[in-house]
Amino acid sequence: MQYIDLGLSDYKEAYKAQCEIRSKVAGGACENTLIITEHKSVITIGRKGSARHLLRAGKFLAGLGIEVLDIDRGGDITYHGPGQLVAYPIFKLENEARDIHGFLRFLEDVGINFLSKYGVEAGTVPGMRGVWVKGAKIASIGIGVKKWVTYHGMAININPDLRPFSFIKPCGIDGVNITSLENLLKEKLDIEDAKRRLRESFEEVPLLAEAVCKRE
Repeated sequence: MQYIDLGLSDYKEAYKAQCEIRSKVAGGACENTLIITEHKSVITIGRKGSARHLLRAGKFLAGLGIEVLDIDRGGDITYHGPGQLVAYPIFKLENEARDIHGFLRFLEDVGINFLSKYGVEAGTVPGMRGVWVKGAKIASIGIGVKKWVTYHGMAININPDLRPFSFIKPCGIDGVNITSLENLLKEKLDIEDAKRRLRESFEEVPLLAEAVCKRE
């Protein structure tokens, strides 16, 4: 698995990088690739999302430097910003691995594994995608798949400013609480160390082989 760290990236530039790598992976010119990044402040609305879940006017958001984009991942609306790690697995699904729901569960398992490295017990909520801790959402998941190659992925809140989540109805869910590792552990976390632990989780969770994602 190839690993790419984009640092703090513009969402559109990161999306362009995903598409370029996805084409290479699909054509066999590149191995499975994990991109990890933080994004400059942006609100994204997925294929199943609705602008009705945007709770503040565009002018207000623009004044705060928050862009709003319609994108081609699954899921509804979410916020990305500095202090949140976003993982984009560009993986070719072959044979038994051609299971979209299985891949989404894999991402949840990766998030749960990652949080366990900090002593945080996380889990899932029936009927709701993502990773949750004590009823609060800490990681959002939404993917795209083209020619059986995945893109988009998972966003985990490490040390972000959580206020922008109040500008939206996260994932289109009424009353959802959003949390972060900083909130849970009551301390600021090293983002580079978090990247290392997240990469380890992608390597450790037993759904991934060198070139094939396979659910045990």
